[in-house]
Amino acid sequence: MCEDVENLARIAALETEVAQLRHAITAHATVDQAMGVVIACSGATPETAWEILRDVSQHTNIRLREIAEHIRQWPHCERLPEEVRHALDAAVRARCVSAPAAGV
Repeated sequence: MCEDVENLARIAALETEVAQLRHAITAHATVDQAMGVVIACSGATPETAWEILRDVSQHTNIRLREIAEHIRQWPHCERLPEEVRHALDAAVRARCVSAPAAGV
C-alpha cells in the first residue's frame, strides 16, 4: 500500500515536470520568434534583440514571455500596446544606436 502511494506521488511529480517542460518549450519558441521580429525591424544582432526584449520587460514590468507574445503578433495585428511600443522604441534606440557598426 505504501509503495502504491509513493508511485502515485512519483507519477504526479513527473506529470508536473512534463507540463512545466512543455510550457518552457512554448515560451522559448515565442521568445525566439519575437527576437526574429526585433531583428527584422531593427537590424539588431540576436544578442541585442534578446537585450531589447529584456529591457522592454523590465521597463514595463511585464513578463518577458508576454512581451514576446505581443511582439510576435505585432506583424499580423499591426498594433502593440502603447506602453510596450514606447519601451520597444526606446530600447531599440538605446541598444542599436550605441552598438558599434558592423565592419568598423
